[in-house]
Amino acid sequence: MINQATLQGNWNEIKGKLRTRWGQLSNDDVQHFNGNVDQLVGMIQRKTGEARSAVEEFLGELTSNGSTIVAQATEDVRQYVTQAAERLQDTSRQAVDSLRDRYEDAEEMVRSRPTESVAVCFGVGLFVGLVLGLTMRR
Repeated sequence: MINQATLQGNWNEIKGKLRTRWGQLSNDDVQHFNGNVDQLVGMIQRKTGEARSAVEEFLGELTSNGSTIVAQATEDVRQYVTQAAERLQDTSRQAVDSLRDRYEDAEEMVRSRPTESVAVCFGVGLFVGLVLGLTMRR
């Protein structure tokens, strides 16, 4: 079965294959395809003397190969996207786990050394305040 949509979508590639198969077709013969498969088959038949069934079979092979290629490309893209999504999920889980571990480490540090923790926080706050104050003055 000739797939008209595939013929139209891949016309530049298909017209080259038509000229390769039937060298007596000119550029003008295959230049324009208006979507009417019967007219295309009739024109090829008139120019080449080929049987209608042979022309239809060749066009059917071209369109089924085109559909197969598109289907394969679609499946390849789908697999790539699925793998990328899985990697992204794994990476985000690892990042969340790492962040949670660091947070738990910080909590444990504050619990085990509360005085030093307050002093460090005070010192960092004082330093940041001084830097911001000097920056605002300029």
